Amino acid sequence: MVSAPTFRRASQRSQQVEEMLREYLPILVFLAVAIALGAILILAAVVLAVRHPDPEKVSAYECGFNAFDDARMKFDVRFYLVSILFIIFDLEIAFLFPWATAFKDVSMVGFWSMMVFLAVLTAGFAYEWKKGALEWE
Repeated sequence: MVSAPTFRRASQRSQQVEEMLREYLPILVFLAVAIALGAILILAAVVLAVRHPDPEKVSAYECGFNAFDDARMKFDVRFYLVSILFIIFDLEIAFLFPWATAFKDVSMVGFWSMMVFLAVLTAGFAYEWKKGALEWE
């Protein structure tokens, strides 16, 4: 036989679990709708897609004229390098901005953690500069 305090604790625990599930229900519904909508759109694309496209429709087309050369040119690797560097330093700002807005509430551990983070990124920037990744010739 279960004693009254044990039963009461189990009942309270059950209520806490139910309350937590109630709080997360909108997120679960949103996730289910997003997955269902994605699946429906993919299925519609597979069902409605043209199986044998017309060669005229898949040819390269530039401003009303047929393409003179192959439209699939190779890009210089430096474009990719610049984009990767942009993403890295953009993420730095994404981490730095919330830290700066809450600067007076940050502990010493948080301060020195950000200083180490900035030092690593600064070292990476100096390395890229020294290697000539930022030079465009």
